[in-house]
Amino acid sequence: MPSFDIVSKTDMAEVDNALAGITREVAQRFDFKGAKCSVERKEQVITVLADDDAKLKQMHELLKVHFTRRSVDPKALDYKTVEKASGNTVRQEVVVKEGIDKELAKTIVKEIKDAKVKAQVAIQGDELRVSGKKRDELQEVIALVKKLDLPQPLQYINFRD
Repeated sequence: MPSFDIVSKTDMAEVDNALAGITREVAQRFDFKGAKCSVERKEQVITVLADDDAKLKQMHELLKVHFTRRSVDPKALDYKTVEKASGNTVRQEVVVKEGIDKELAKTIVKEIKDAKVKAQVAIQGDELRVSGKKRDELQEVIALVKKLDLPQPLQYINFRD
C-alpha cells in the first residue's frame, strides 16, 4: 500500500550558517556601526538583541533574507513578544518550529477528509502518515496540502509504493 510522511523539519546547520551571515553583515553595514545588535542560538531559540525597535525591524528583515538564501523557509520562525533588556536595548526570542503540533495536524487531517480523497491519514507524534490504494491519490493529497496556507513549512518524505 503506497504511503508517505508529512513532516516539518528545519536544517539547524543551515540556520547556523544564516545566523553567521547575519553577524557578518551587521558588523560590516554602516547603519549598524556602533549599535549593539546581535543574534545567537541556543537549541531551538534564537535571541535577537537590538538597540531599538527600528534596528529590531532591520534584524527581522536580515533574518528573512538570510534564511531564504540558505533555503530555510522563514515560516519556520515563531516571533515571541519584544521585551526590554539592559540599558535601552530590546530583546526578542524567535523559536525555530520543528514538528507538527496537534492543532495543525488536526487541521490537515480535517482538510484531507473534507476533500473526499481516498486516503487514510494517521497522526504519529509530530508527523503525519498518509496511505492510500493508488499513487495518484497520494499525489492529490500532496497537492491539496501544498495549496493550504499553513503557518509552517512542510516536507513530504518516505514516499513508498
